[in-house]
Amino acid sequence: MRMLLRGAAALAAVVTVASLTSGAAAHPRAEGTAGTSKSSAAAQIPPGVTAGVAVFDRQTGTFTEQVNDSAQFRSASVVKLLLALDFLWGRGPDYVIPAADRARLEPMLRGSDDDAANHYWSTYGGSAIIKRMLDRPEVGLRDTVAPPAEYAGFWGYTAMSARDTVAVYRYILEKAPAPVRTFIMDNLRRSTRCSATDHVDQHFGIAGSFDRPWAVKQGWSGKFAKGTCGSQATPAATPAEPAAAPRAAAVDLTRPALHTTGTVGANDRTIVAVLTLHATGTTYGKAYTDIGRLTRSLNVPGGVRPAGTWFGTWGELVNVRRGPATGDERITRLPAGVEVLVGCQTRGEVVSVPPYTNDWWAYLPQYGGYISNIYISSPDNRLPNVPECGSPRP
Repeated sequence: MRMLLRGAAALAAVVTVASLTSGAAAHPRAEGTAGTSKSSAAAQIPPGVTAGVAVFDRQTGTFTEQVNDSAQFRSASVVKLLLALDFLWGRGPDYVIPAADRARLEPMLRGSDDDAANHYWSTYGGSAIIKRMLDRPEVGLRDTVAPPAEYAGFWGYTAMSARDTVAVYRYILEKAPAPVRTFIMDNLRRSTRCSATDHVDQHFGIAGSFDRPWAVKQGWSGKFAKGTCGSQATPAATPAEPAAAPRAAAVDLTRPALHTTGTVGANDRTIVAVLTLHATGTTYGKAYTDIGRLTRSLNVPGGVRPAGTWFGTWGELVNVRRGPATGDERITRLPAGVEVLVGCQTRGEVVSVPPYTNDWWAYLPQYGGYISNIYISSPDNRLPNVPECGSPRP
């Protein structure tokens, strides 16, 4: 079958689609190959994004990035760290977590399970949990506030700042009893790509910007598209949102929120907290891409970049396959218009999206699978500066 190369007119069409969904440029931005993180004078915040950023190097005891770090954002699922700490507080070194609670806490921390958070919020006093954590000087919270009274049942409306998020991780790593530290951090290191409740791909930000070791607790809230993550995902609406639009509040409860928090590097060297709000109507793929670009711009000591080149994508529900063929097992589906890291490319089954055809497939190391190059925002069938799989990088 004859392949059609994308000329200038075709490229314009692809770029138009990509720019509407992912903000990708005509020539996709290339990131560096594996190596230690670069220094940056300041976080590079994409247009239209409101961000609070704090990056703390535990080895030197200093912040390497601080941007609006005291600004309050609705925490979304980041507050689950406080729910877990409150439940485990004062249990004693010999405490054994009951099986029923382990079955809730583990998916709450790993997969961001909302049913588990609902259980702890309703069982242990709701906003009283936040008050207890504020009253504990060991944690050192300064900007955290319980949800507004009219939304007292919405744990995700707890306000937190980037510097308070860093304080929570410092408490867990440096002051919490060893069993508590081990339990929480081990679960964050085992963060699942797909969230437990709504099938959202939660390996954005830290998880996409650095090689392991990392540990993450992510958060998202707002009118994003339904989740598509997983081979047999059954999309579900984003939970923990009120039926009506929130009334005016000190903390923005309306714009879509996406947060990435956790640690990066050996021995949890650096704590990273990136809290973001996006323009109303922003797609999940674009928010995912923007927080990824912001996180990759940060000075994160001890962080190692994954090898590969970043490209924008276009198309709805693009399948990631186990191999370079449409009949191979589907691993997951990409959020529409998301930016992806390409490690290498190979020839495989011809894919046709009239008037284009393409037999090149891109390997996505962070997913462990392939997508057809036809869905990548690049003018040619074969991606520039990307090696063939099995060959050394150019």
